Amino acid sequence: MSAAAELVARARAAGATLAVAESCTGGLLAAAITAVPGASAVFDRGFVTYSNAAKREMLGVAAVTLAAHGAVSEAVAAEMAAGALARSAATLAVAITGIAGPGGSGVKPEGRVCFALARPGAAPVAGTVDFGALGRDAVRAASVAHALGLLASALPQAGTGRGP
Repeated sequence: MSAAAELVARARAAGATLAVAESCTGGLLAAAITAVPGASAVFDRGFVTYSNAAKREMLGVAAVTLAAHGAVSEAVAAEMAAGALARSAATLAVAITGIAGPGGSGVKPEGRVCFALARPGAAPVAGTVDFGALGRDAVRAASVAHALGLLASALPQAGTGRGP
């Protein structure tokens, strides 16, 4: 079973609804989830917010957060996830923002991707993964795989009723 299919099955069993907010993956995460038959039972919506303006307008990311931390930051990922949760019917949201490449800098190198998970009634949890300069397609694919894992880890194990 693919990671996306497992996620859909676990979300269905948990009664969870999902939303995603994507930047560097450009909709690939939403596409992976919605490629699974029956995903409509658990997937509410996806936001592709490639520009800073889209992050502000569609997700409510604060201009001051973008100015202080830059788009590739845990602070922005957290606000993206919180915004996706607030602007959807989801019970769990994930956000991705990063530098797929080519390019980057010494401070924010190619392959650095920030993620965040948000649920109702809790502060978003954010983290950063440095995938390295794998090339644009590989960084984007690794980011999707990581986000699928984050979502799945936030749901109860199939058949146990227990979460992480």
